[in-house]
Amino acid sequence: MTVPRPAGRGRMKLAARCRVATEAPAFGMVVFCVILLNAALMGVETYSGLAAEYQRLLRTAEQCCLALFSLEMLLRVGAFADRPKAFFRDPWNLFDLAVVASAFVPFVRENTTLLRLLRLARVLRTARFLPHLRILLIAVGRSLPGTASFLFVGGLVLYVYAMVGWVCFAESDPGHYGSVGRAMLTLFLLTTLDGLTDAVRAGLQISRLSIVYYASYALLASFVLVNVLIGVVLNSLDEAREIEDAANRDRKQPGPPPAAGSDPDVRDRIATARRALDEIEASLPTPDGHPSRHLETSHSGS
Repeated sequence: MTVPRPAGRGRMKLAARCRVATEAPAFGMVVFCVILLNAALMGVETYSGLAAEYQRLLRTAEQCCLALFSLEMLLRVGAFADRPKAFFRDPWNLFDLAVVASAFVPFVRENTTLLRLLRLARVLRTARFLPHLRILLIAVGRSLPGTASFLFVGGLVLYVYAMVGWVCFAESDPGHYGSVGRAMLTLFLLTTLDGLTDAVRAGLQISRLSIVYYASYALLASFVLVNVLIGVVLNSLDEAREIEDAANRDRKQPGPPPAAGSDPDVRDRIATARRALDEIEASLPTPDGHPSRHLETSHSGS
């Protein structure tokens, strides 16, 4: 088994200094304000009059923001100088690095539309400094598989009820149930229960059994399926909180300790302590009253 080589003292000192800087509350507040300033500059650029009048000022401010973002990333990379692989295990580090580094790619810098989209992506970096927003974004990502299953079941229910509505109401109400597409659109709008009263009244004029159709659909689509979706989201929120807590614990752990004997000062202190113990043992009298010769023996044996 290969033992990983410990980081050098220079890299450990660099990582410690950068870690102190990046973990300072003032550092996070400054970066957060720069992100908001970058977002405000993008909003100002949408006004053609202001953009033309203050074009040079806006460009200078954008370059300053980019310089501050680059300095921030250098400090964050330096904080992992003693354990570089840990930097790439954090998805937020990869996202920040991709967003900031993309501004220096020649093809991206020449494409105005793509550059603006990447500048807009910097606004999402506020999630790094807002723990609750970060948890929500993680929860959204974790809920996607469950949401896909929910959409499949919801679409199946919608299609079945649309076919039943087309069979029952196509001749009497072709504007809403004239085809399966119109029926699905009508039922999708009824999912929010908006206009359900008017639909029930129109259905009662056709058949009294329509109340069973609308009541069962409202119960299944608006209550059962929506509660299932809420359950999926809440479960994802719990998982996101656990992931965030685990990530916080990992970030609070110090870097890997140096291997035993890797520091020359430690070896010197150990050797000095051994010599002192040998001298003390040699000065102790033996049962016959003579000083111990253990020191000489140990030295000659070494």
